[in-house]
This record gives sequence, structure tokens and C-alpha cells, in this order.
Amino acid sequence: MSMQKDLAVIGGGPGGYVAALRAAQLGKSVVLFEKEWIGGTCMNVGCIPTKHLLHQTKVLREIRTSKTLDGPASQVALNWPKVLAEKKKVVDRLVRGVEFLLSGNKIEVVRGEAFLREGRRVAVRTPEGGEKLYEAGSVILALGSRPAELPFLKFDGTDILSSTEMLDLAGPPKSLVVIGAGAIGLEMGTIYSRLGTEVTVLEILSTALPGCDKEMGQRFELSLKKQGLKVLTQSRLESCAKAEGGLILKGTNLKTNAPFEFNAEKVLLATGRKPNSERICDGVPLVALDKRGFVEVNARLETNIPGVYAIGDLIGGKLLAHKASHEGIAAAENAAGLNGHVDYRALPMAVFTEPEFASVGLTEEEARAEAGDIRVGTFTFQANGRALTMESPDGLVKIIADKNDKILGAHILGACASDLIAEITLAMTKGLKAADIGQSIHIHPTLSEAVMEAALKADGRAIHCMN
Repeated sequence: MSMQKDLAVIGGGPGGYVAALRAAQLGKSVVLFEKEWIGGTCMNVGCIPTKHLLHQTKVLREIRTSKTLDGPASQVALNWPKVLAEKKKVVDRLVRGVEFLLSGNKIEVVRGEAFLREGRRVAVRTPEGGEKLYEAGSVILALGSRPAELPFLKFDGTDILSSTEMLDLAGPPKSLVVIGAGAIGLEMGTIYSRLGTEVTVLEILSTALPGCDKEMGQRFELSLKKQGLKVLTQSRLESCAKAEGGLILKGTNLKTNAPFEFNAEKVLLATGRKPNSERICDGVPLVALDKRGFVEVNARLETNIPGVYAIGDLIGGKLLAHKASHEGIAAAENAAGLNGHVDYRALPMAVFTEPEFASVGLTEEEARAEAGDIRVGTFTFQANGRALTMESPDGLVKIIADKNDKILGAHILGACASDLIAEITLAMTKGLKAADIGQSIHIHPTLSEAVMEAALKADGRAIHCMN
């Protein structure tokens, strides 16, 4: 006998649990299936624990590089077992909070591996070995993704690692080669570089953070190198072999055609992620997939099966937790007969290195190709009083607008960039102009004044820099 629900959600990550909560707010009966962790990769082995390690190592770096502290700063060290224990406490607290919200909203949570079947039915295999069957008015697929491997480079859990294993190393390795200069690789490289690991980052494309604004990417790469990370772009890895004490990696520099070779105690493979689309069904796939395995959806996030929706990493695009959450809200609303949508033109991203890098909308190159006549306003943190008091003068705010002052994109390299980008994201979402940001009063002294000045400069009206 099957159980009836208005909505079934497969996957309890940042897309799935948010979709379940929104549906419950709309008065729907909801069941949420989760095989491993409530909160998904992001909360358990991704965003949250990574940010904890970034914060702890940042404190260590600030003490060791301070110009005003007296005493043997070089003797200050992190108690790594305690850092890992505190990381787990943070994760556990957040997971418990989500579980409380699910319970409080009367959402049934079923632990086990769930599969979509015909007729919007979901079968779940419980840890005890049994199977339950649910029938739902609508289904939301939110199974997420996993780290991708290379044909000649597979995870082994000891030497060749994913970001998940990197979060729980017993101690920092002497040397680390990171394959891939995306957000995951650069954040992990930053953590272990601060702990004294010799970090080399290999990227096959021409810049760190491939696809980012060219000017900002160059500045970002330079700032990473200043901190001791060795970032080598246009570097194609071709082989990896185990040797005494670690691994030997060989490849070719695509700019010079010169071969390279590196020895490393550990290798972090951070070359992207693969959708968990093969877990949707336990037989022939029912939903349409593209060539890369991502689920195909329409503008309402609905698959080729009426009433079955898919969100998050499962459908591709930028693989970001906050994207999945907003898609979860939109899908739940659409399943309830409303008109939910996600404004992908105003989807921000951030890399939590030092300095941080955050971006929303088009790059300067994309904006010129699309709009032709554009305005670009920039403001350096070196002229921002708050940044100087924080000893964080490195960085730049860049706002790009069209000839009518509509904001097309923005890029921030500097302290708290991940927070500062929210103001510009809101402006883009609501169709505001750069002048609207420039004319609003910003508290002094704050980093946000750099955003205001960049917006003013896009119209030639900046106060604290030459126009």
C-alpha cells in the first residue's frame, strides 16, 4: 500500500530541504527523502566546514603577519584536532536546526535511498532493508552532485583526494598539488598554504577562476601568488604516478609547450562536479538528460514528465548552494500552481580566499559583446578608509552598466566581497540603475563606500578618486 503526499522531495540538501519548507508554508503535505545527510554536501562536507577552516587559518595568518603585535608570533599554532572538533560542532548545530525546522513544519523525513518511478511514485529503500512506496501530486528531484575524476586520476582516499577528504586530514601535508583553479581548489589551497603546506595549483585554462572578468581574474591571481600559492595556468596534467613519499605529476605548459613535473605528498582533484542523475531511477531513466548527464528542465524547472521538477546541481548551470535554494523555492511554488522563477542574470558567486572575490552578472568582456556601449566604474580599496583601518587595502570594486545606466554586472575583489555583492545583486534584481546605488547614503567609514564610489564613477561622478 502506498502513502499519499502532495509533494515528494528526493534529496535533503540546500535545494531539497528549502523546497520542502516552502511547500509546507503553502499548506502542502510533504515527504523528504535523504540517503546521507540533511543539509547535503554544502552543510556537511562543503561550504560550511570549508568556511570554518578558512576562518581559523585566517586568524592564524593575521597573528603571524601583524605589524603591531609583540611576542613570538611564529610560535602561535593551531590545535588542529580542536579545529576539526569545533568544525563538527558547527556542522552538527546547523543540521539540527534544519531538522528542527522540518519537524516544526510537519514534514515527514524518510532516511533511505529513494527512486522515482512512473506515475510520480517514489520508492524508498530504508536502512533496515525494507521498501516503502509513496504517491505524490508532484515530485522535486534534488539529488545534487559529487566530485568529478579524470580518466587517469581517480580518488583513492589517501593520496588523491576530493574536497571531502581534505576537510578531515589529520594534519597539513608538506606539499599539495591542486588540480583545478576554481573556487573549491583555491579555497582549499588557501587553507593549507596558511598552515605551511607548499601549494601548487594547476589550471588548464588561461586564468584562475575560469570565466571570470579578465581584469579582476588577473588581479585575483596576483593576490594569491603574493600569499605564497603557486598558480600555474595553461598547464595540462597528463599523468600521475605514485612514488616513495607521495606522487609524481607530469604534464605540459600549453603556452610554451615545455614539460613540467611536480612531486607532491597529496593531490587535491578539484576539476568540477558530476550530477547524481544515475540515482534518480533504479532502472531505465524516466527524465530526459543532456549529454553531460544533467537533467533537462523548462523555465518552470519542470522535467519532461509533468509534475516532476528538478533543481540545483542536478540541472547544471552554476553549481552553487544558494542557486539550488532559490530553485527549490521556485519549484515548490510552481508545483503548488504559483509562478516561481529564478533570475539567473542576478545570480552572485563568491570565493572565500583572502582577499575574497565576488561576482554577479556579466563580465566586462561579455557586456561589451552584448551591449556594445557600456560604462565601467571602478574604485580601489586603497582609497577606502575602512579597508585601510583593517589592513586590507588590496582589491577593487568594478560595476558595469549599459548606456542607460542599467547594471549589467559587478565584480569585487577585497575584504568582505561576499557580503558587499549583495547590494548590487539586489539592485540588479529590482532593475535599479548604478546611479541609484551611488545616490544612496552609505555609512562612513565602511567598505560599502567603495561600492557607492564605483557606482558614481560609472557616471563620471566619483568623489574620492579621479574620474
